[in-house]
Formats: sequence, C-alpha cells, structure tokens
Amino acid sequence: MKKILIILDGIVAKKLLQRIVESNTGDNNYDVVYMNDVILPIQKPSNFTFYKFDPTSNSKLSMVLDKNIHSEVLMALSSKDEMMSVIKNIREYKKNLQITILDYWGINIKDPMVSIYKGIDVLANGMVERLPNVPVLAQNIGLKQGEIMEIKIPFGSSYAYRSIDSIEQKDWRIFGLYRNQKLMNLKSSLVLKPNDLILVIGKPTVLMNIYNVIGKTQGQFPMPFGSKIYLYLDLYLEDEKSVKKALDEAKYLNEKLKNSLLIVKVTRPTTVAIMELIKNELKYFPTIILQIDYANLGFKEIIKEDSRKYNIGLLVLTKSMFKDLYKLNFLLELKIPIFKMGEESLKASKNVGVVLNDSGSYEQISPIVFDVATQLKLKTKIFDYDPIGQKDNQVSLLDHYENLAKIFNEKLEIIKGVENPIRELKKQKEMLQILPLKQKMFKKRSFIKFFYTNSDLVAFDMNKFNQILIPISEEQVQK
Repeated sequence: MKKILIILDGIVAKKLLQRIVESNTGDNNYDVVYMNDVILPIQKPSNFTFYKFDPTSNSKLSMVLDKNIHSEVLMALSSKDEMMSVIKNIREYKKNLQITILDYWGINIKDPMVSIYKGIDVLANGMVERLPNVPVLAQNIGLKQGEIMEIKIPFGSSYAYRSIDSIEQKDWRIFGLYRNQKLMNLKSSLVLKPNDLILVIGKPTVLMNIYNVIGKTQGQFPMPFGSKIYLYLDLYLEDEKSVKKALDEAKYLNEKLKNSLLIVKVTRPTTVAIMELIKNELKYFPTIILQIDYANLGFKEIIKEDSRKYNIGLLVLTKSMFKDLYKLNFLLELKIPIFKMGEESLKASKNVGVVLNDSGSYEQISPIVFDVATQLKLKTKIFDYDPIGQKDNQVSLLDHYENLAKIFNEKLEIIKGVENPIRELKKQKEMLQILPLKQKMFKKRSFIKFFYTNSDLVAFDMNKFNQILIPISEEQVQK
C-alpha cells in the first residue's frame, strides 16, 4: 500500500478532505496534517492518520516525514508564503518526493518533482465549457461515461518499463503520452516510465479495470502481457517424466500467479499411457483447459493462431523445445513472456535470481522481478558479476532495484564480484531466474560456453534453473 502525505488548510481544505475520504478504496494509507478541527470528516477511516500542527514547523513536519516512507504529497494551503515554506521544509528531508500543490497565486517553482494544479484555471475552464462552440474536456464528450481517461504510471507499476507493443490492449488503446510535461511521439516501441501520463480510450468499465491494475504495484503478472498461462507440449519430444514435470510446473504457476486460466495444448500425441497421464493430472482443475492438436499444424502456426485467439500472458515451454533455437525466433514478435523449464523443481525454489547486464533491459524487467517474487513468495537475489571490467557503472541500476524492493516490501540480497558468471551460477541452487528476452539468445554462438562474457547468454544456456524470459524493447536499450 502507498503512503500519501496530505497537508491541508484554508477554504478548500474541508471539501478536499471530504472528497478524498469519499474516494477512499483502502488501497492507500494517508497521513493528514491540518490546523483546524473544522475540516475533519465525521467518519475517520482506519487507513487515515491525523496530525494537528502548523505544517510550516520544520521540526514537527520532519517527525512525520521520518516516521513513514511517503510516495507523494498533496498540499492545499491558505497562503503562498506557507506553501513555499512547507515545500522548502520537505525538500530538506526528501529531495525526490513527488509533490502536488493547489495554486491560486501563480507560483513558479523550478522543481521537476512539483506538480502545480492551478485552481483559478480550473474554475475558469469550468465556466468556459458551458459556452457554445468551445472545446470541452474529455469527460464531457462522447457518451459522457468516461471513454477517455488520463492515467499516471506509478513507480513500481507492472506497466512501468513496458514497451507499448508488449501491453495487451483489448477494448482499449493508448493514444497519447506525456513525459516531463511534453507530448511524446507515440511509437509501438516506446517504453512507459514512472510518472508518465498516458491518455487511453475504450469502454469505461475496461478503463476502470486498467486504471486499477496500473495503479497497483504487485500481484499483477502475467498482466500487462495477458491474462492466461499457456503450456505447449509436443509429445514427440517428451517422455512421461518430462510431461509430468511440465504439468506440475504449469499447475503451480496457475495456482500462484494472478492469471485467469491455464491452457494446456498437446500436439503430436504418442502413447495412450501419456495421454491418460495428462488427462488424469488435469481433470479435477476447473481453471485448466486441455486442447489436443490432431492436425499436426506445427509449433509456429499453433502459437501464432492461439496468441491471437487467447489473451496469453505467459508461454510455458519444456527445455526440449530449445534444442533448435532458430525455430523459436518468431516468438520475439509476439512480445509474450516465456517460462523456460529447467532441471530444478519450481516448487522447491527459494529465490528469484537476476544476473545484471546492461542497465536498459534490466531496468525494463525490474517491476516484473519483484511482482513474481511477491506472488511466489520468494526472496530476490541480484548478481552483479563483471569478470573483465567492461560493464557500465551499475550503481544507479542497483539503487533502482533497492528502491523497488522497498516499494514491494521485498527482501533483496545483492551479490557483487569479478568472478566468471557461469562458475558462480553453477554454485547456486533452488532458484528461479528472470532475464530479458533478446534476439541474440536465438542466434548461433561459440560452442565454448566456458569463455562467454555475456551473462545473458550464460544464464539462457543453462538448463539447471527454471527461467522467465521477459520481452523488452531492444530499440530503447540501444539508444
């Protein structure tokens, strides 16, 4: 849950606090600083904490700031001097805290983390909208039911660091994006970042669901990629042991992750015994659908067709499917995460492991790392190996992961070294790896794996661990 600091005084304080209480969904915790009891609501929800003091008091305000980790501040005060004084006091303790202020005086602040909501402009726009032949705001056009919505991408959202083309958009579309108060040129490869404002259009009920999903920082994967888990089994490549493991892993993911359904697609059936095994393993699970391909359409055709038919958020493949990497190259176009089975049991995993490489791609997958760790109840390990001293400075990337760990309330262990990654990874056990899905993973490379220096390829080529490969925008990484 997010912690929000609200500082109120003046003529709008009572009404503003009343609206906040009425809109309370229980998803946030609020610290409210006020000076006059007259603004207090009759009912005080349990997720509201009230502090009565003058917010211009540096010492008193610092106690509230030090007590909790706030994600943002909302302020409406009675004078410009008070507003500027409180902002100055907050900045002494929190340099990067997002602040939103209600301004009636024409305040000009050169602080990118301060959003100014101009009260006089809002009142003027409300009056102008009533005149004929004047453009109106989004809520007053179309069916007037909220078909157009503005949504802010919060830090830690599963939609942060996702390219637009990797986000499943059914019955809604992203049609505009503002970053740092500038309208961006919207491209499918554009990666959403925290504090971006996106404009979306679609069915009002769908938009409300999207708004709720974007605003939450955990428990969403496999969204935003899709809502279903899809296990593909080519029985010509499997035996009873590997089929049993595949079903066990897929059922465990179906149990733990926030998906709507598990689809098991069986192709090229072989023995009666294996088919009976599959049916017996799945028959008591109402959220699992078994489909059998008797036409032998082929892996590429089946996956392409089913990716259009179903809202697939995670594609589960056995390790035998990765023997011919070239045939898997088309999966990059689908922008669907892949669960690549390893030798270990997923249920026995104790850690989520991430071997850092380039900052761009590992920043993109970071929210998913902690989302998965949260849902599977695993600890997170970050490995920062640099055997030949060629990696970029990783300090900011490590800080980024540490900040996300605090938001998700997850334990984070960082392991640094100059050792060869393949040697160190072989020492690990009971680990689920998460890494970015990249084109070079499906290209031919040296058979001498011991001398790899690219940790992405080292990790991908190991069969020991189960892995989740997350689609990224490589175009954004290269910039």
